[in-house]
Amino acid sequence: MMATNDFEAQAVAMRDQLVARRREFHMHPEISFEEVWTAGVVADALRDLGLEVQTGMAQTGVVAVLEGEKDGPTILVRSDMDALPVLEANDVPYASKIEGKMHACGHDGHMSVILGTAELLQARRQELAGRVKFVFQPAEEVGQGAMRMVEEGALQDPKPDYAIGLHLWNELPVGAIGLDSGTVMAAVSNFDVEIKGVGGHGGIPQETVDPVVCASHIVTALQTIVSRNVSPLDTVVISVTMVKAGSAHNVIPSRASLHGTLRTFTVETRDKVVERMHTLCESVAAGFDCTAHVNVEHHTKPVINDEKLVERARQSFDALKLPGWHYVTTRTMAGEDFSEFAQDCPGLFFFVGSANAERGLNYPHHHERFDIDEASLPTAVALLSAAVFDLLKDGPSNGK
Repeated sequence: MMATNDFEAQAVAMRDQLVARRREFHMHPEISFEEVWTAGVVADALRDLGLEVQTGMAQTGVVAVLEGEKDGPTILVRSDMDALPVLEANDVPYASKIEGKMHACGHDGHMSVILGTAELLQARRQELAGRVKFVFQPAEEVGQGAMRMVEEGALQDPKPDYAIGLHLWNELPVGAIGLDSGTVMAAVSNFDVEIKGVGGHGGIPQETVDPVVCASHIVTALQTIVSRNVSPLDTVVISVTMVKAGSAHNVIPSRASLHGTLRTFTVETRDKVVERMHTLCESVAAGFDCTAHVNVEHHTKPVINDEKLVERARQSFDALKLPGWHYVTTRTMAGEDFSEFAQDCPGLFFFVGSANAERGLNYPHHHERFDIDEASLPTAVALLSAAVFDLLKDGPSNGK
């Protein structure tokens, strides 16, 4: 019987396979809910491992179950699959072959890592007491894929006892592992503010009600929510990212609109901020004789790590004795719809450093030149395999 720390050697041995698979995904990016080719490659790889595979969930989602030799808990292991509508600027042999689409967030690496993990765990199936439910979801980038999969039964037959996910993270260098309990990623909401005034001649402003001036004051006023309505010990981001108005230099328009993102670490704070946004936008607009309508759409809940599950994972990671790797506190206002899978069971989401500044592989996520140091792939496989294996090796009472 092999020890948990053998996963590092096994993962390193499959490095070429992990890199090749990641690059294949990178060259063929598909955006949210269009991951048809991607899902086909994933499903075929899982079938080749002898797993029972379900396709077509949430349009392009893939689910496969690995049954252990004995009964025990069910662990959901999740990967995202979608790319972004970004024109790649990298000059590499594996650059995107699809104009205007790019894996600019690391999902290509995630799929390679999860498939590698499935291979290692399948090889040790006889040592597992329980099962692993591999979920490959579409549309993470638009915050809709996980919810759709949950609605269509991804958490049923079997229902998971734990949910685990990871992110290759260019905010951390290779050699760093982000592992913390509590909230590690934010709840994400988008907002739109439609402002109505009275348009007219740009040289005769007294005959108009200018929505552009009103919009400018609303942008400034929204920042006071963070500074004056939220505790300094809480965490909130309100960013107006688009301002739209007008069609000519000499015309004051009758309408203007603001669009942006809201990030919080708790749903309670999110709801308080949204209430304040409605009041503030409507009141400021009224002060300028305009009207304002606020619409907020919630996309993801906060990602919250279970304290006991984090401690178990830390023990598993420590047992690997990875050379040169260390822990880094990692919390971010970026969001992840992995949170949908961990609403009714303990969840674990960790970060694997993937940046290498010396090689120019440190561009941020969603950048046109985003790329990762592929040395992170075997490490991610070893970490994930160890965490899952240790939760299943002792049977139903393990980790409870």
